[in-house]
Amino acid sequence: MSDPSGFSRITSTPELMPFTGYLDAAQALEQLRVIYDRNTAFLRDSFAQCLETGFPRGQRFRACYPAVRLRVDTYQEVDSRLSYGHVVEPGVYMTTITAPGLYHGYLLEQLELLLRNHGVQVEVGESAVPIPLHFALNNGVQTTVTTVPESPGDTLRDHFDVPDLAYMDDAIVNGTWERVHNEPLPLAPFTAPRIDYSLHRLQHYSATRPEYFQNFVLFTNYQFYVDEFCQWAREVLQADDQGYIDLVEPGNIITPAGANAATTGSPLARAPQMPSYHLRRADHSGITLINIGVGPSNAKTITDHVAVLRPAAWLMLGHCAGLRTTQRLGDYVLAHGYVRQDHVLDEDLPTWVPIPPLAEIQVALEQAVAEVAGLSGWELKRIMRTGTVASIDNRNWELRDHHEPVRRLSQSRAIALDMESATIAANGFRFRVPYGTLLCVSDKPLHGELKLPGMASEFYARQVGQHLHIGIRALELLRDMPKERLHSRKLRSFLETAFQ
Repeated sequence: MSDPSGFSRITSTPELMPFTGYLDAAQALEQLRVIYDRNTAFLRDSFAQCLETGFPRGQRFRACYPAVRLRVDTYQEVDSRLSYGHVVEPGVYMTTITAPGLYHGYLLEQLELLLRNHGVQVEVGESAVPIPLHFALNNGVQTTVTTVPESPGDTLRDHFDVPDLAYMDDAIVNGTWERVHNEPLPLAPFTAPRIDYSLHRLQHYSATRPEYFQNFVLFTNYQFYVDEFCQWAREVLQADDQGYIDLVEPGNIITPAGANAATTGSPLARAPQMPSYHLRRADHSGITLINIGVGPSNAKTITDHVAVLRPAAWLMLGHCAGLRTTQRLGDYVLAHGYVRQDHVLDEDLPTWVPIPPLAEIQVALEQAVAEVAGLSGWELKRIMRTGTVASIDNRNWELRDHHEPVRRLSQSRAIALDMESATIAANGFRFRVPYGTLLCVSDKPLHGELKLPGMASEFYARQVGQHLHIGIRALELLRDMPKERLHSRKLRSFLETAFQ
């Protein structure tokens, strides 16, 4: 290998591990772990050695991600109620894999489904995609070295692979991936470098490690919900009767289940941008709450990264402006459609793509409202309306000329306006994650009812607890639902990856 100047470089790599076929998912997964652990250790050890003794002039260090490959030669029909776990046409399919320990349960399920549905071997071996040094290092190791003093003119990337945006785009999930030179078809929605990028971003934005995230996620944009969630979580853990094992807070502060359990960890000196809180179960079927802050950019950022964990469902609990005179402060809005004026996803998911309501989510949210509020029939309809939610990217839209925006809201039949819901729903659609929205009317600016300080304090004290517990109950109902119902075919296109 040579650099652009023609200087010859020697590349040190671990011994290649060729692809081997497996009919046992556990054995295939173990081989993925062996390759990944060996190759990341090689990069860490080589980097440590360079820091200690110097970066050798003209030498590179490289190790590659493990990969799973599947060869299917028939158009066999797969009798599966699940929307994933099989391919739709003959071909060679492959995906790179990262962090098999973190994804153990997920990968085991995907491999078992492929073996069951196609009856052919899954092949595991070493890909040709390099692992960036940054993604191989353990948490806490700094990679601020950019210029290598021992080798004048060299930089870190002269010796190690660094993140390459060519391997980290969303072409697969966006449906824009194009095959080049008869390469294998995608087996999974994300490549290993794309996943690694998001795993590191999650730690940065949320101040909790990726392994703490649960399969059922609540998004909110108010600290009131966080305070209520943490108080409820501690009560549940003290009772120790619902299968939760601990609560993890930013800074990886852990409160275990059981009466008088001692909390470990120390509060952070400063709050992260989007703090997350995890009421965990051993099988990851617990609840994660994330305070995303305000605006569609934040909503897109966090869902871009949470999506690589392949959650079972996510819900938005937030406040909205009620657009109808018949709505009252504290009423609920169950979104069944979205007007997307947030603009942050326009290039990834065109606005002409409909974002449909998902029946399973809608039913769970409506049932949760009925149970928590203790209402049914007409009385339930009195506090909750189903309708279109419009999301915008201008918090002070009221200060513009009202003629044009009000006309559009009227033409769309929107009954509520916020800044995040359409973004979270659209990214759920894009990433094949079941999504839903339940908002609470906090003001009615078109009708002269602005959210003033005294009114806001009373509203928050009254509504936050009930609203949060509706979201929690909805996730519990979804958790008890068979996977083939929750992960329906509505989120899948006619040419999909086999992995969830």
